[in-house]
Amino acid sequence: MQATELNNLSVEEYLNIEQESNSKYEYHNGHIYAMAGGTINHGLICGNIFGEIRAKLKEKDSDCKAINSEIKLHIEKLNKYIYLDTMVICGDIKTSDDLPNAVTNPILIVEVLSKSTADYDRGDKFFFYQKIASLQEYILIEQDKKQIDIYTRKKNLWKISRITSINKILQISSLNIKINLNDIYQDTDFN
Repeated sequence: MQATELNNLSVEEYLNIEQESNSKYEYHNGHIYAMAGGTINHGLICGNIFGEIRAKLKEKDSDCKAINSEIKLHIEKLNKYIYLDTMVICGDIKTSDDLPNAVTNPILIVEVLSKSTADYDRGDKFFFYQKIASLQEYILIEQDKKQIDIYTRKKNLWKISRITSINKILQISSLNIKINLNDIYQDTDFN
């Protein structure tokens, strides 16, 4: 993320800036950060994982809903509005009191990593996400190699596992679904 010069903004001012600039910004308790554009691999993987999760949920006739990167997540405890690559909400969608188009209760969050955001996604962003009581699983997908890290919450402890082989299956335990890594990395190019 790239910092802007604008600080101490209200949520209303933040939303006005987003609307006027037609750009995405994250909001962190008065500070906004411009969202960078993605690579082709990033776009393909985001579309693939969203599509696979959505299809698997539909097959199961689940009450869970896959949501793409157009919807903000509000982390109420930290006064943050964040865009992420994919999230899943089961049951009723709960929204922010301040912004009805920002959700608050995902059980699964998926981020596709890039060189510029990997440290943030593994560090501060994961710390922020841990404040979401409903969150059960956090998945980080590398875009430059076939590797996925899965953080699974059991009570208040997080277990970390990694998948590195293309022949492996991603088990998303919070949704009780499996996705083949070939489907996640379909059409990507590592050259």
